[in-house]
Parts: sequence; C-alpha cells; structure tokens
Amino acid sequence: MKLLIYRTKKEMGQAAATKAAEILKDAIERRGKAVFVAATGASQFDFLDALTKIEIDWSKTVMFHLDEYIGLPEAHPASFRQYLRERLVNKVRPRMVHFIRGDAPDPEKECRRLNEIISGEEIDVAFVGIGENGHLAFNDPPANFEVEHPYIVVDLAESCRKQQVSEGWFSKLDDVPKKAITMSINQILKARNIICVVPEKRKARAVKETLEGDITPNCPASILRTHKGVWLFLDKDSASLLCDDTIKKYSVEVPNG
Repeated sequence: MKLLIYRTKKEMGQAAATKAAEILKDAIERRGKAVFVAATGASQFDFLDALTKIEIDWSKTVMFHLDEYIGLPEAHPASFRQYLRERLVNKVRPRMVHFIRGDAPDPEKECRRLNEIISGEEIDVAFVGIGENGHLAFNDPPANFEVEHPYIVVDLAESCRKQQVSEGWFSKLDDVPKKAITMSINQILKARNIICVVPEKRKARAVKETLEGDITPNCPASILRTHKGVWLFLDKDSASLLCDDTIKKYSVEVPNG
C-alpha cells in the first residue's frame, strides 16, 4: 500500500486523478483497452471532476459500477447510476458501461447477469472510498471476506444508512434502502490497481482502523493492506488520527503535501 497525504481534498482529488489516468493510459497502451470500476459518494467529487478533465482515450475504456441501492429508480437523486452519468459517463463517454440495475425485478438475477459479464474481464483499476464504518463499497461490517461471486446482495448497516442521510442524499433514515447490490471484497481485490480516495475528518477513525487495526471483517477496508497495488489518497483531516509510525511505514513523499 502507498499512502499519500495532501493539504486539501481538492489537491488530493487532483493527485488521485493523475495517478488513475496514468494507470488507464498504460493499460490502453499495453492491451488496447482499460477496464475500470467506478465508485460514488461525496468522497469522489473532486477526484472525478479532475479525472474528467484529463485527456484519455475514453473510447477504449470499459466501466463497471461498484454498488447500487436495491429498489431505487435511476431518476432518484441518490441513485448511483444518476451520479455516475452526471459526473463521469456523460462527460467522457466510455466505450462500454455496465451499470448495476438496482431496480431490476430480481436482484439475484441482476447479480448473475453482471457476474457473467465481469468474469471475462481483467480489471485494471478500481476506484473506491472508505465508509465512516470502515465499509468497502457496500460491504458493511462484518463483511464477507470469503464469498467469490463478483456481485452480491447485501443488507445495509444502520451506520451506513445514517451516513447517506448525513451526506444529504436522503432526508431521513427511513428513506434509505435497506439492501443493495455491491461488488464483493474478493472481486475488488482482483483489480490490478486500487485507487482509494478518502477525504474529511469524519473518515479519520475509519482510516486509522484500516491502517492500524487488525485485518478483519469488522473493518472491511483493512483488507486493502493485503493488496500490493493500493494507492490510498488522504487529506490532512482524514489522516489526522494516524500515528507517525504508520505514516512512515506507508507514505510516499508528496511535494508540498
């Protein structure tokens, strides 16, 4: 794992976008296409904004969708499909986009559809964040580290649902769906590279547990420490609880960081 800490979340987002673009361009040069997984949420705003402004041959890219609420129509303001269309897809036009249809009549069948598609792809890079409760995608604690299926149906923890309200996606807890389709932990770890973007003070405790606690399903993001291609981008606030030894162990020097 490589840890990079920046003064502001805007600087962090720009740096993460630069690294992501480097990975995408390298994959296109090596094998004629790049396959990536896109995340959503408030943590990704600056990153995605910066990424869409970098010159990349998006016509040679394939996008998979990290997670989506079950039962939520795409037109809902909190829909992750809507989020990705507005902030990424409609701006750069990837050659192929594989959205999770969260409002499909049969969520398990939708998982099987996506599992068949992704099984034939090598993922060059996954863009992810870390939840306030340590979740990775919608794999809330205690996460399933064993399941091999690429996409699975999960129950959303109340702590996760409260985060969605606090970020302004829903007006009250009862409005937040209780189930979702998410990319599994094992599928995320199959990506050659993982760009993890985590700004803001409210994520500081989860970041600390991710890097300094046990590798455990009770902090799903801790599993990232087992992957050799993780780039963890933090701002000063999200890194504020880390011990000096942790920063020395993982960090890459950032000019003016």
